[in-house]
Amino acid sequence: MRLHPLPAFADNYIWTLADESGAALIVDPGDAAPVFDAARDGLRPAAVLLTHHHPDHIGGVRDLLRKWPQLPVIGPQDERIPYQTDVVAEGDTVAVAGWRFEVLEIPGHTLSHVAFHGHGLLFCGDTLFSLGCGRLFEGSPAQMRASLTKLAALPPETRVCCGHEYTVNNGRFACVVEPGNPALRRRIEEARTMRERGLPTLPSTLADELAANPFLRVDAPEVRCSLRERLGREPADAVEAFAELRRWKDGFSS
Repeated sequence: MRLHPLPAFADNYIWTLADESGAALIVDPGDAAPVFDAARDGLRPAAVLLTHHHPDHIGGVRDLLRKWPQLPVIGPQDERIPYQTDVVAEGDTVAVAGWRFEVLEIPGHTLSHVAFHGHGLLFCGDTLFSLGCGRLFEGSPAQMRASLTKLAALPPETRVCCGHEYTVNNGRFACVVEPGNPALRRRIEEARTMRERGLPTLPSTLADELAANPFLRVDAPEVRCSLRERLGREPADAVEAFAELRRWKDGFSS
């Protein structure tokens, strides 16, 4: 099993998961060009998995199908996603080219967002980032909080394959929220070193995120203290705590 993120645009990753023969799943190809480059090096696309409808995650599908017209394209029910051959929902299993993934519905960033979990991997699009989470473009704070809670319940060794290289920037905000967290400091130092070497900071592990990602730690004492100081009172519940944390991040400038 070879897992590799193909950089695209300014900070996207197109994830590829290949077997020994080169047959590969392609996850969220916002641009076809990196996939074509990988194909020249022996990658053979076997199926496309889509997590949500945003153009930087689906924009390359049309060109991929021009080259490989029989390529299965699998994603959530959403009329904004063209070219799909298979529509999936919560509890479905994707079985293609020897790979098997469970489908999880994780609304929040978009209403139809899904994730694919299997083989110790989580392809979570723009819902969970390393040290962060996605903006709420369509869903509610309660929906996103529930989606993150669902992902947090997966095995801690799960490798988190998200859609963007945001770790260092997310870390700046996380340090303001929870400055006394040593796991967070270690993760930021590691991420900075990797970026200086031109390496991706991903995948992280779910254990890493549970230890350092403030959006999975809204009940941690220091996170609650920061939110209490910001609100001037105790958050009513975890949903309000999450909502205020997301609002804070939306307006944050390092």
